[in-house]
Amino acid sequence: MPCRIEDYGLIGDCETAALVGRNGSIDWLCWPAFDSDACFAALLGTERHGRWLIAPVEEVTTTSRRYWDDTLILQTRFETAGGAVDLIDFMPPRGNASDVVRLVRGVRGRVRMHMQLVIRFGFGIDTPWVKRNEDGSALLAICGQDMTVLRTPVETRGEDLTTVADFEVGEGDNVPFVLTYSPSHLPVPKPIDPSYALKDTEAFWTEWCSRCTYRGEYRDLVMRSLITLKAQTYAPTGGIVAAPTTSLPEKLGGARNWDYRFCWLRDATFTLLALMNSGYTGEAFAWHQWLLRAAAGSPANMQIMYGIMGQRRLLEWEAVWLPGYEGARPVRVGNAAHAQLQLDVYGELIDAFHQWRTAKLELDETSWSLECAVLQHLAERWDQPDHGIWERRGAGRHYVSSKVMTWVAFDRGIKSAETFGLKAPLEKWRVLRDAIHLDVCSKGFDPGLNAFVESYGSKMLDASILLLPSVGFLPPEDPRVRGTVAAVERHLMRDGFVLRHDPREVEKQPAEGAFLACTLWLADAYVLAGELGKAQELFARVVAIANDLGLLAEEYDTAAGRQTGNFPQALTHIALINTAHNLSAAEKPTEKPAMQRSK
Repeated sequence: MPCRIEDYGLIGDCETAALVGRNGSIDWLCWPAFDSDACFAALLGTERHGRWLIAPVEEVTTTSRRYWDDTLILQTRFETAGGAVDLIDFMPPRGNASDVVRLVRGVRGRVRMHMQLVIRFGFGIDTPWVKRNEDGSALLAICGQDMTVLRTPVETRGEDLTTVADFEVGEGDNVPFVLTYSPSHLPVPKPIDPSYALKDTEAFWTEWCSRCTYRGEYRDLVMRSLITLKAQTYAPTGGIVAAPTTSLPEKLGGARNWDYRFCWLRDATFTLLALMNSGYTGEAFAWHQWLLRAAAGSPANMQIMYGIMGQRRLLEWEAVWLPGYEGARPVRVGNAAHAQLQLDVYGELIDAFHQWRTAKLELDETSWSLECAVLQHLAERWDQPDHGIWERRGAGRHYVSSKVMTWVAFDRGIKSAETFGLKAPLEKWRVLRDAIHLDVCSKGFDPGLNAFVESYGSKMLDASILLLPSVGFLPPEDPRVRGTVAAVERHLMRDGFVLRHDPREVEKQPAEGAFLACTLWLADAYVLAGELGKAQELFARVVAIANDLGLLAEEYDTAAGRQTGNFPQALTHIALINTAHNLSAAEKPTEKPAMQRSK
């Protein structure tokens, strides 16, 4: 069985990432990129579906772990009756090839260690052909287009279609293992020096983190979230994946298991604000450029998500041979939601460009042309039903948050044109902006509930309506906003966290864990309303359920006390960064809160 979701740590090289369990097993790695097939898929099955274990042979009495300061170098310490040993895991910044480096260091006494390497390409189904290279210095595993190269001074042997080794580590010993990926048709990659790679990796992350401009009370939390966000960025294009995993269940044992190894337009503005407000304009610009390229073309064909290089066909299929995380099936690869209509993404795109201009950062000259084309298309489409921010499958509805984001699209288009002297059909846009606002307020607000609802005509709530004051649709002191927040507190709160779907909706019981980003959105609403004590309490509650490394999944099962959903979740960490900025800014009235996006 795999570890609990929160028992994993993240390592990566800004092109892909691996999950390392507290037990010393790497149970998930897609190589060579985030959206490639996994060669370690034990996370969604068993060890026979691929993993890389390094751990003591004798019983482990205590396990502790940490990241080296502000880096993505993970150290796991195993304590046994015979001694203690450190396992140091990292992926050096990508050079000519991608490497996973594992260093076993003796701390005290002597510890007998066991290594088991199970390479299974194709999400755990393809067993490679294994052989030594010509000089015997490396072990090659080859299958189709893929090849891995293992180098270590430890003697290895084949055993039941796996590679194993037994060795002993004493105090001061340092035993390296380096696993390298390469396309199988290329020459075997040259070896790297593990010690130099460690220094290079530490220097890379230390320098990157030194550029952070956030100096507030929550700096350690913000820094770890920023590192996680950087680790989930595909460096060649600037695209940021929602998570490096697929099919970790929203409900343990359930079927709501989706592939999150793609880039969502929904997260565009949240991401830009998190990066820009923290001093990472280079990463923000790369993300903006990715947005511009991905959305290029006819606005009618704009999607809610794209691949890391902007790919549009993200066809969904099921890996039927994988039993799923703790039996949660099916295991899905690809995401059929890419073909849905979600009107909110138009607002996110236009808002992201507006925030960039407001920050006085230079935009590509084609940006405004794209925005005008998008708004021209949206003028004819805003009043259609869609599938909403949460990608509901089935018939479309008139989701309130979707309609609000179409209002945001025209509002930001107008503000950009007025503020920066850009040519635009302002009168037409103003008429549409006012019409959408009236439509939402008349059809999306339920006087009986005194709240905005999930969709027109519904009596159910939806946590995305918490964003109304953040995006500037209505001021936080508006009675309808206050009523909506109160209704969310009554109906969407579970054990102090916020659900994204209304539990009163029978078909959604029991749907999933509490949605952590939505919980932080409520904290943002509290900040804007001046209720800082409630905001700080909610923020602290979310932070308290992060794992010992500061990592958070998409959701939290309050009954089981476990994290659920894909991990680590970029949107959760982005929300944490933005809420931390909001709380810090609330203590300095001259600063604009990160989520107050209308100005």
